[in-house]
Amino acid sequence: MVRGKAPSHAAPPREVRIIGGLWKRSKLPVADRPGLRPTPDRVRETLFNWLGQHLSGWRCLDAFAGTGALGFEAASRGATDVVLLERDAALITQLVASKERLHAEAVRIERADAVQWMARAAPGAFELVFLDPPFDAPLAVPAMVAASRIVAAGGLVYVEAPRPVDAEAAGAAGLEPWRAARAGAVHFHLFRKPDAA
Repeated sequence: MVRGKAPSHAAPPREVRIIGGLWKRSKLPVADRPGLRPTPDRVRETLFNWLGQHLSGWRCLDAFAGTGALGFEAASRGATDVVLLERDAALITQLVASKERLHAEAVRIERADAVQWMARAAPGAFELVFLDPPFDAPLAVPAMVAASRIVAAGGLVYVEAPRPVDAEAAGAAGLEPWRAARAGAVHFHLFRKPDAA
């Protein structure tokens, strides 16, 4: 989820849709929370084109879940274990309701500080980590460092931010650039953890 000031001329959407897989066209509600807006459909569409349409057997973490659009999209496309992390109690309630409505057995929801949770998670536990921290907080780099430790060799880390992520910062986190694009004010990147030597 993108947290930050939305343009004054654009009200945040009330719902987003899952764009592929088992739950294609299913809608996820967007809570009326200050500064909360979902990852745009066209960004998610590009991301899942990069990833491939099917994530069968993948273990995924949506570290700043918000509506859960990234995590539910991964589960819809076959990911077998998807963890959604969120701090806001109202958003947790909404995530649980979406999980129940979709019968999303592969999805687990935890109320947690994402960076602290990743610092405690097992190394190499995920093939894919989604990082979409609040736009108004300097969390992208600390989150990338934490995610690099828990993503498996050859795995991927997705980062969404209000400005391009510095390649040097990614390298310091142990990640190499793989794909990047921009949609409006959103810069999004896919980094790869090098294979073990």
